[in-house]
Amino acid sequence: MQNQKIRIRLKAFDYRLIDQSAQEIVETAKRTGAVVRGPVPLPTRKQRFDILRSPHVNKASRDQLEIRTHLRLMDIVDPTDKTVDALMKLDLPAGVDVEIKLQ
Repeated sequence: MQNQKIRIRLKAFDYRLIDQSAQEIVETAKRTGAVVRGPVPLPTRKQRFDILRSPHVNKASRDQLEIRTHLRLMDIVDPTDKTVDALMKLDLPAGVDVEIKLQ
């Protein structure tokens, strides 16, 4: 797999889970002899919602809720077959979305 690159993008609502998952991926890739760039923290996406507190009156009384989506980006340069197999067998937490692209 010469001159190839694996790009891994992690997405989660909890920054602790995403950092733990990124650390596991980096350790696995380094253990198999690959070079890792990252994890690079991408900007956090914040979604804000306004919800009426009362079902009937008091339009001015509202709750404000927020969902933060944390993102991390990693590149694995010149991965070996052993690296790809180890990444496929890696067990990550349920709250982390992993997107892998082979370039």
